[in-house]
Amino acid sequence: MKIGVAGCTGRVGKLVVKELGTERWAGEGLVLSGGSIQSEKKEKVSYFVTKDARELFEISDIVIDFTSPDASRTHASLAAELKKPLVVGTTGLDKEDEQALLEASKEAPIMYSANMSIGLNILVAHIEKTAECLGVEWDIEIFETHHKYKVDSPSGTAIMLGKAAANGRGKNFDHLAVYDRHGRIGTRPAGTIGFAVARGGDVVGEHKVTFYGEGERVELGHIATDRSLFARGALRAALWLSDKEPGLYTMRDVLNLDE
Repeated sequence: MKIGVAGCTGRVGKLVVKELGTERWAGEGLVLSGGSIQSEKKEKVSYFVTKDARELFEISDIVIDFTSPDASRTHASLAAELKKPLVVGTTGLDKEDEQALLEASKEAPIMYSANMSIGLNILVAHIEKTAECLGVEWDIEIFETHHKYKVDSPSGTAIMLGKAAANGRGKNFDHLAVYDRHGRIGTRPAGTIGFAVARGGDVVGEHKVTFYGEGERVELGHIATDRSLFARGALRAALWLSDKEPGLYTMRDVLNLDE
């Protein structure tokens, strides 16, 4: 199966290319078809690279995308037009971006996750179940740390955890999320989900969700120490997605977490 890597010279794109060169994925029958870039500046690489995303889709069986929200919308459109599977790991997507993926998934299989980590996605499932079991009197706070170069805040992963908590309680996440606290804000409204963000150094990613009860608290978290885990998760998703019907899938589907 020929894998195209959109954003092949990016932070995670490079790792996907590197992973594809290992025996593990060669044994699964995965090979690199090439990559795409957006900038004029080309890094010297030993594989096919193009600025034309369509060209990458045409020579690939499936494309893995770790780029930007605007680029991912273009890639979703191409996937729908050419009926090619697409794995999207781009972070910072807003509601309109996610709607674009949903529309494209009517014509092609698309797997989207703000975080491709296997461990993190297992955490998401546990957060949803914990929120379901604990009543609204348990306050939920999400704390996350990333490297100083990350541009979105809170991270897509933190939002994903918040949505899991809201889903567990059968509530609308947008009505519960609290992103800013400053000054005399009054007491904490029941049922809200608070976010706190730290940025610094070279932290790959740390997330902790705390459920605060009376006289006790429950803490669930995940720490990423090697960015390669995102590449491995994306390639596992690509293998799973390769024979699926059109639709919008998540890592929960890939890991069969809803069974």
